[in-house]
Amino acid sequence: QVQFVESGGGLVQAGGSLRLSCLASGITFSWYTMGWYRQAPGQQRELVASISPDDSTNYADSVKGRFTISRDNAKNTMYLQMNNLKPEDTAVYYCKAAWYSSIYWGQGTQVTVSS
Repeated sequence: QVQFVESGGGLVQAGGSLRLSCLASGITFSWYTMGWYRQAPGQQRELVASISPDDSTNYADSVKGRFTISRDNAKNTMYLQMNNLKPEDTAVYYCKAAWYSSIYWGQGTQVTVSS
């Protein structure tokens, strides 16, 4: 069965850094477009960053220059390096995998940035 193990979330001060990891199993990882989404209190879930099988990436404007998405297909793992964190980055971050009609979501990990 499909399973995601998300790690790296936590509490950090503004200006700090965190690295999120999403370890996937039960899928042919290299086939999937992977992405990080987040949902802040009282807000809709939004795309933070995505990375395609060909390693093309895209980012929300709010995180460009601060966040970097990457993947290691040999480890079935996607990462999100988050630098210069801001209080507005506070949210639950979700790992997503998509391949045609097959879409899977992780359970989310909390990121809290204090001011």
